[in-house]
Amino acid sequence: MSENEKTERSRILSPLERISEILFGLIMALTFTGALSAATAGHEEVRTMIFGAIGCNLAWGLVDGVMYLLNALTERGLAIRTFERLRRTRDPAEGQAIIADTLPPVVASFLSPAELESMRQKIVRLPPPPRPRLRPPDYLGALVVMVIVFLSTFPLVIPFLVVGETLRAMRLSNAIALVMLAILGYRLGRYGGYQPILTALSMVGIGVSLVLITMALGG
Repeated sequence: MSENEKTERSRILSPLERISEILFGLIMALTFTGALSAATAGHEEVRTMIFGAIGCNLAWGLVDGVMYLLNALTERGLAIRTFERLRRTRDPAEGQAIIADTLPPVVASFLSPAELESMRQKIVRLPPPPRPRLRPPDYLGALVVMVIVFLSTFPLVIPFLVVGETLRAMRLSNAIALVMLAILGYRLGRYGGYQPILTALSMVGIGVSLVLITMALGG
């Protein structure tokens, strides 16, 4: 196995992608559990809500998985277009600017024109890359996305399966949702270099706001 393949397999989903997918599935499930009325909901309504939440996240997990594949294919196509632009240009300064645009701004700011020119010369001497295609790690990544979105439904609906009283089940489900939002925010804060506690509290507020907006718009 080549080093590139090893790198791809070890980075199927970044921490940010995993957090985002869990958050997406969680919010979609919350729109169903939050729309349930404890005062009027009977067993049939609860059952309909559970099947609705599971079915919705299964469908959106499938959509997200397909979008993951399309995004992987598009990124490779853009990389080839960038390579072709570098090979076509005869102006070294333009080639350096193309390379700088593809790098993170912080990294690009530390590179001198001579270093960018050295990179440009090495790149233009490379053979043309193969046509963009999907690889096994891409399909695995799409499957992971689908599973994450789908499984994120269950922590919120399990209380309705094990607790007979709807009001108690709703309170337990909401408590689980708040804890999950806080954990996601904390992990996001640590990953992004922010204050984890503050990010956790912000995530709870943002998550609740997104759910209310989604429900108000008929989601």
